Amino acid sequence: MKKIASFTIDHTRLDRGVYVSRRDTLDGGAVVTTFDLRMKRPNREPAISQSALHTIEHLAATFLRNHPQWGQRIVYWGPMGCCTGNYLLVSGDVSAVEIVPLVVETFRFIAEYEGEIPGANEHDCGNYLLNNLPMARYEARAYLAVLRNITPEQLRYPE
Repeated sequence: MKKIASFTIDHTRLDRGVYVSRRDTLDGGAVVTTFDLRMKRPNREPAISQSALHTIEHLAATFLRNHPQWGQRIVYWGPMGCCTGNYLLVSGDVSAVEIVPLVVETFRFIAEYEGEIPGANEHDCGNYLLNNLPMARYEARAYLAVLRNITPEQLRYPE
C-alpha cells in the first residue's frame, strides 16, 4: 500500500506549530483545508492525556462551530491518534498564517474556560467520564505560548 501523506512528514524534526496538512478539492470544486495543530513535539515530549484531549475536543468543537465568522466554514475538529495535537478542517483554501488568529482565539477560550464541559454527559457523549478540564486548560495555556510567538518555521512542515 502507498504511504499516506501525513506519514511522510519527518516527525523527528516536527515542532509545535500550525501546519497545512493537506488541501482537498471535492466534487463540484469546493476546497477543504486540513490543519495539523501540533501541540507537542512528537516522540520528544509526553503526549497529551486522552482525558485532556477529549475535553479540548469538546470545547474547541463547540467554540468553533459557534464562531460568528468561521462557524459556517468549520468542517471538523478532532484529536490526533498519537495524542500530540488536533486536526482542524476548514472549508476554503486557507493558509496557516490566516488560521493562526482563530486558533489563538480557540485556545484562549479553552485556557480560560470555567463551568460544565459542553456535551460531557451520558446522554450526549460516548465516554463522558473521560474528561479533565484542569489539564485541558494547562495544555491550552502551553500551546498558547507557542502560538503567541509562532515563527515562520512553525507554519510549514520541515523538509
